[in-house]
Amino acid sequence: MSNVKVLPLLEPDSTPCCPPLTERPLTAEEAVRTAAMFKALGDPVRLRLFSAVASHEGQEACVCDISDVGVSQPTVSHHLKKLREAGLLTSERRGTWVYYRVAPDVLAAMAALLRMPA
Repeated sequence: MSNVKVLPLLEPDSTPCCPPLTERPLTAEEAVRTAAMFKALGDPVRLRLFSAVASHEGQEACVCDISDVGVSQPTVSHHLKKLREAGLLTSERRGTWVYYRVAPDVLAAMAALLRMPA
């Protein structure tokens, strides 16, 4: 178990954690949040899992539908946990299966973070 405090990409009111990178330099806290997101997505398996959930109908998928990414099931679970810890996915147990969903507004927040000035 890790003692690392997870800082979500989104605040409770669903506003992006950080301004666009081109707007102003990030504060230390904003940089920690942003780095956690990029670190979570920096692994090819995690990126594939995130993409599988995000592109699944309703942006929600059962772990049984997305686990074919070329690694063992325990490794899939580990990577999904890292995506949850970074605030990119949420999960819900329904019977014996766990369903993953893209965290509310996370794609919009990521787009806003990387937005180029007009």
